[in-house]
Amino acid sequence: MSNPSRHGPASPGRRRCLAMLGGLLAAGALGLHTADSQARIDRTRLRDSMRQQYGEGGVSVLEEWLAMLDELRGAAVDAQLRGVNDFVNRRVRWLEDPSVWEQEDYWATPLETLGRGAGDCEDFTIAKYVSLRELEVPEPQLRLIYVKARIGRSDITQAHMVLGYYASPGAEPQVLDNLVTSITPASLRTDLDPLFSFNGSGLWAGGSGQSRADPVARLSRWRSAIDRMRRQGFIQGG
Repeated sequence: MSNPSRHGPASPGRRRCLAMLGGLLAAGALGLHTADSQARIDRTRLRDSMRQQYGEGGVSVLEEWLAMLDELRGAAVDAQLRGVNDFVNRRVRWLEDPSVWEQEDYWATPLETLGRGAGDCEDFTIAKYVSLRELEVPEPQLRLIYVKARIGRSDITQAHMVLGYYASPGAEPQVLDNLVTSITPASLRTDLDPLFSFNGSGLWAGGSGQSRADPVARLSRWRSAIDRMRRQGFIQGG
């Protein structure tokens, strides 16, 4: 996704992202069926995959990620949220997909994002989501949220993705973002207008608390990311 702080209102990246939002809504459903229970990573396979794709430098970053998970495992959820949010924001540099992947739109796995050390808003959000699932944060408490982000005090908006944490059903979400790096209650993020959100169990329109679709993974980018995660070792036996 385009970074609103770096691109003008007519940038190709912004037009592409807004058009993609329409396509996602038309698709009707998203899903991470492989995360319907806690994530189950195969550390040996992850290390081998990272070494093959990104060499020892990539393995070093992966070890930092694994150490972060070990340190946070069993901690209070607030500490887990802060730790994951800070780690991903610190280790990943924001870049548009054409610069990183030479593609207009690519949903990277956490291994790919950490290996490249760069990604766009979807990549930040997916990495945080997978990290928190591995820390056994229940899936119903996490949603990947597409929003329109207003730029400064203008009426210009930018398509963007953030991660929401819901302490209980119907609770106000805490927003994990790469633009505003502190975790903030949604009510204080007046620059964000939610369009829809999803996790492995459903798709919700706007701020609705009722799922609008079963996540049958009809979106090819999402299916591709899940398939690569299986091969890389994020989901054992997948």
